[in-house]
Amino acid sequence: MTAIEHAPRSLLYVPGSNARALEKAQALAADMLIIDLEDAVPADRKDEARAAMRDAVTAGFPGKRVAVRVSGTGNAGQAADIAALAGLALDAIVLPKVDASADLGPLRGLGLPLFAMIETPVAIYAARDIGADPAVAGLIAGLNDLAHELKLPDGMDRGAMSHAIQAIVLAARAAGCWCFDGVYNAIDDAAGFAAEAGEGRRLGFDGKTLIHPSQVNPCNAAFAPSPREIAAAEALVAAARGGAQRHEGRMIEDMHVAAARALLARR
Repeated sequence: MTAIEHAPRSLLYVPGSNARALEKAQALAADMLIIDLEDAVPADRKDEARAAMRDAVTAGFPGKRVAVRVSGTGNAGQAADIAALAGLALDAIVLPKVDASADLGPLRGLGLPLFAMIETPVAIYAARDIGADPAVAGLIAGLNDLAHELKLPDGMDRGAMSHAIQAIVLAARAAGCWCFDGVYNAIDDAAGFAAEAGEGRRLGFDGKTLIHPSQVNPCNAAFAPSPREIAAAEALVAAARGGAQRHEGRMIEDMHVAAARALLARR
């Protein structure tokens, strides 16, 4: 159910209870804002966050796509979160802790693309079926929760989750939906973020979820084609004559042309 033309590169979580963050988000270059009603909001401020989210979405974020992360299925607050979405013009809904397609049930009637968060070992094995659900437009790697579920030591390099991370990308591609990398927690480590964002692109993710405004521009740069890539893609498209042929010392065929055109569309 991918109703958005191009996959967002940068998806910034904004706490629904943080009025200042919602205001600042207006000026950020994030491709998508995810107004968070779940983990980022203290339990005693949920109603405040729902009201602030409605006010912010109604006022609008010109030039930006907007999603809302609701509470997970089975959570006592989910019904109130869904009720708060009534009548709002949203681009997507983010659902955390999706272990099976059945978890999508409460959101199906809203008619909006869903981004399903893959956060548990059970979800890793079910990711292909979740991604193939007609309601799902993308999978989000929820790596903090996954690391906890895997009982990894605190601060463990995410290489320990490499199999799971690649499984999310594979599931999304098999299902024909988008996939987005997880958040980078060290908000003061610009070099570390840039390295992880670059790795995410090389692994095949379409974009990355973010937790701090300072990560937006580096993320957009990491997931945008470089001038060298653009020039190479333009040359390949211009040279293509159909079928297999030699181009700049290598063999290319139609799939390489399609990939080059897709890259150029993301400029």
